[in-house]
Amino acid sequence: MTTARDLAIVAHDLSSERSVEQGDLSLVLAGAEVLDLAGAAALSLDGDRLSPHPRASTGDPLLDAAAAALVRHQPYESVEDWLWRRGRGLSAAYVDDLERAGLTAPSRGRRIRRWTGRGERPVDPAVRRGAEERWAAGEPVLVALAFAAGLRDEPGEEVPELVAEPVAAVLAAVGDAVQELRAVRQRKLIEDAAFDNVWRGF
Repeated sequence: MTTARDLAIVAHDLSSERSVEQGDLSLVLAGAEVLDLAGAAALSLDGDRLSPHPRASTGDPLLDAAAAALVRHQPYESVEDWLWRRGRGLSAAYVDDLERAGLTAPSRGRRIRRWTGRGERPVDPAVRRGAEERWAAGEPVLVALAFAAGLRDEPGEEVPELVAEPVAAVLAAVGDAVQELRAVRQRKLIEDAAFDNVWRGF
């Protein structure tokens, strides 16, 4: 299992308690993929740049797709640029992937794209045991990503010092991107409300 897929499973399991924005989750999943690709030796972090390694299968279709999407010419892509580019629609891709893999049952009626709790429970709990164990143990990276996505109210423990430098850089970029997206969303709400007031003559 990858961290990105574990996060998608956690988001699904918590969907009855939390309504998570698709865009927020997509950005966080893109960040999780960076960590997974680094762990699979498919890339290394050179400052804030994603330096790709020679292509090799990771054994995970979505992670292989992520590796194939890496920019392979210098100066390479920044983590921030990757999050916005790769993150576009990524949560929906993980919903589809979990259903195809049999990790979750198909949603009734229209597919859920906002993770609002209307999906079915996973069909085989044993397949999800790794994600559940990481979540129950409060694994720092998974918890930090979940916090960024809005799945937790508290950030949890700090990332262990042994892996802190590259991992912390990715987590910081994820947090900044999510906050930027939320700010854009809030500005749009304010602008829409102001337009409505003008339309009504206030």
